[in-house]
Amino acid sequence: MTESRDYSELRDPVSDLCRRYPDEYWRRIDRERLYPQEFVHALTEAGWLAALIPEQYGGSGLGVTEASVILEQINRCGGNAAACHAQMYTMGTVLRHGSEQQKQRYLPEIASGGLRLQAFAVTEPSAGTDTTKIRTTAVHKGDRYIVNGQKVWTSRVQHSDLMLLFARTTPVEQVSKKTEGLSVFLVDLRDAVGNGLKLYFDDLEVPEENMIGKQGRGFRYLLDGLNAERILIAAECIGDGDWFIERATAYARERVVFDRPIGQNQGIQFPLAHAYANVRAADLMRYRAAELFDGGFPCGAEANMAKLLAADASWEAANAALQTHGGYGFASEYDVERKFRETRLFQVAPISTNLILSYIAEHVLGLPRSF
Repeated sequence: MTESRDYSELRDPVSDLCRRYPDEYWRRIDRERLYPQEFVHALTEAGWLAALIPEQYGGSGLGVTEASVILEQINRCGGNAAACHAQMYTMGTVLRHGSEQQKQRYLPEIASGGLRLQAFAVTEPSAGTDTTKIRTTAVHKGDRYIVNGQKVWTSRVQHSDLMLLFARTTPVEQVSKKTEGLSVFLVDLRDAVGNGLKLYFDDLEVPEENMIGKQGRGFRYLLDGLNAERILIAAECIGDGDWFIERATAYARERVVFDRPIGQNQGIQFPLAHAYANVRAADLMRYRAAELFDGGFPCGAEANMAKLLAADASWEAANAALQTHGGYGFASEYDVERKFRETRLFQVAPISTNLILSYIAEHVLGLPRSF
């Protein structure tokens, strides 16, 4: 089983790289609301962001399991892999469904760092998580598609050269299932910004050869990418959970109140021990989901459960760590509050835990659809 490996051949060099970007670096990035350009550049130079790209295109040819370990280790070292994790899961869409021409054109440059693929434009103001209700359209005209609409929460778009775009190519009233008629495009932001792409898509022209896969089958391609996304986010939560527990237990051993270390008190021990147990359990589900994904097997339920359990476990660990530190947990130099905010995000993004519960209820337990 994959979880029996420690992946030290990945963890050790990633940790070495992360040590060049200590807590002080991430505090400054957080305080000044900056993008960690130096860190992302170093990851790219070391080849870690090209982990999923096959060797023939300049990457390492690793699987989602190994990619998840890389992102996990970044968070475990106190960093924030969310700055660059999209390059991992958007890559899966191109690798599984892109044409050979698209792979040859883009993957070598992405692997070398010449191009960044960090953005995936899916969510819209009116549709939210109901992806089938998106209103952005792509109309085929000659040798290109004309895109109109609006997206929100397109993370890292200002730090990307390329973007995956999800749009409706057939009106919803003309399809038998609402998941049909949706397509995925690879947009070159270097050409698009100012030429149809501002705050909205206003007659943005996308060459027809930039469509990923077949027209109208984009929802299936999206699900593939989302399964990878769930697994990789779960791994980041595992990394966060371990970071919180390691910091809290170290503090609990050293902090002396009433002439004894606070870690001697069961009121401190039990929440940390419980959080640790839940992180380890979530870790097993992460590896199971990744194993299925890499084997080409259906893994929707496992990927969603991995994200749910890992997000809950990291949030539990965050609360235990903050409580252990007391008032010092809010002091920026201890970094707990910063990581607390980072891991809390995963209760609502990239998918709400409530929607995962709905998915499990309907698709695993066979209960009636609730929405």
